[in-house]
Amino acid sequence: MTLDSSRDGNAALPETLNGAESLVATLVDSGIEVCFANPGTSEMHFVCALDHIPGMRSVLCLFEGVVTGAADGYARMAGKPACTLLHLGPGFANGMANIHNARKGQTPMVNIVGDHATTHERYDAPLTSNVVGFAEAISHWVHRSKSSRNVAVDAARAVQAARQSPGQVATLILPADASWLPAERPAPRLDVCPAGVVSDAAIDAAAQALSSGKKTAILMRGSVLYEEGLHAAGCIAAKVGATLFCDTFTPRMRAGAGAPIVERLPYRGKDILRRLGEFEQLLLVGAEPPVSFFAYPDQESWLTPPACAILTLSHPHEDGNAALVALGEAIKSPPTCSLTSFGPPSLPGNGPLTAQNALQIVAALLPEEAIVTDEGITSTLPYSSLLAQSAPHDYLALTGGSIGDILPLSTGVAIGAPGRKVVCLEGDGSAMYTLQALWTQAREKLDVVTVIYANRSYAVLNQELRLMQATSEGGVAASLFDLHNPSLDWVKLAEGMGVSAVRAETTQAFLDAFTAALREPGPHLIEAII
Repeated sequence: MTLDSSRDGNAALPETLNGAESLVATLVDSGIEVCFANPGTSEMHFVCALDHIPGMRSVLCLFEGVVTGAADGYARMAGKPACTLLHLGPGFANGMANIHNARKGQTPMVNIVGDHATTHERYDAPLTSNVVGFAEAISHWVHRSKSSRNVAVDAARAVQAARQSPGQVATLILPADASWLPAERPAPRLDVCPAGVVSDAAIDAAAQALSSGKKTAILMRGSVLYEEGLHAAGCIAAKVGATLFCDTFTPRMRAGAGAPIVERLPYRGKDILRRLGEFEQLLLVGAEPPVSFFAYPDQESWLTPPACAILTLSHPHEDGNAALVALGEAIKSPPTCSLTSFGPPSLPGNGPLTAQNALQIVAALLPEEAIVTDEGITSTLPYSSLLAQSAPHDYLALTGGSIGDILPLSTGVAIGAPGRKVVCLEGDGSAMYTLQALWTQAREKLDVVTVIYANRSYAVLNQELRLMQATSEGGVAASLFDLHNPSLDWVKLAEGMGVSAVRAETTQAFLDAFTAALREPGPHLIEAII
């Protein structure tokens, strides 16, 4: 048997295989090309198998949250899963926050979690834990291999589960002896059920609703925001006068010049209710009706106004792209529509740096086909419309609300879409969760420009304090959201990880730094003092 390897060409397998080797060979045959890893003792045979079996790029990450966040970013851009390599229950637990984000983003992901040998379990060693329980809490598919002879088939099933539309988290738990004991052969790639076909009845109902003359909002999520369905949606909107929306925190969307105009829903519930209050009907394409991030006193959690009727064209597991094309044909929408023109904002004048003029500079200078990853929240969401007429780009956001995703996500994005500049917009508080991602960017020489919005606080939590109507007359509450005393030094932190970094406190300094970072390959960081 031979394996197709992007690095080594076709190469024969070893004559005899252990369980780990059969596992890696199966993963490669099933289309897994990258392994983001933070291995330990139980995974040593898997690590060695990466030397023996060609076709898998291994990427070391210094923290499991970077491993899982990078796998999320890779899959969002590559359109196929990577695998992670994690060490027992505690290692998996360290990566769970960004697995949560991947799950909410409908990202395909295959987790390989090493565990104690089956013969060692009864001794309750220090790292013994309920790995299956951890995995079941957050994965769509979980299995613990029973034998080295079954590992290959288990791996094929894991990849199949991860690739199930619209994308799932699959976790395969690998006892150490299932790795080192003999195996027979790799397992063949398993077919995946295609995305569900949207019924004619759903298309007819949507066509009838759109032809009613009622003011319509179309809320989209998933691949329809970056594949053929997006153009079809633009033509439909032009035909009936509808407005296209996407989630506030959408996994990926095509944006900038050349794309149809898609408006992001506001972040705050009251603002969503106010915006959707203008519409008589809401058509869902791969999306769910919007809800508030949290419950707040005296505020609604359900964010579709009572007078706005809800109609579903396609569910997340269904082929929304084909459904939009069919809907366009049903209402005889034009073959072309008005697209966003190129007209980035002008550069701001010099002065103290603010969050707004920092993003204004990013929007003005953004290279064509760049990828913007965004977790700036209070520093970016109010000004995100500045990117609307920038050069054509892909935009990726934090999906599950668990902060600390975007540095790792950007790392995986750069590997999943080589040759494209990645511009990462991140808050200083969020970045501290997973700053180890900078080291991996330096090690892999990834083309990522990171902008750290340094407001020295968890600014979003100050907003939440007011929205929750919580009151405090002391300084304890404020101190828990404050990042002074001492202030973080992102230039030193980045340089300590091997990433070139500068600090900018004025508009001109930020402009110079961002221009230089775009011009030079490799990872760069700009600490934007705002």
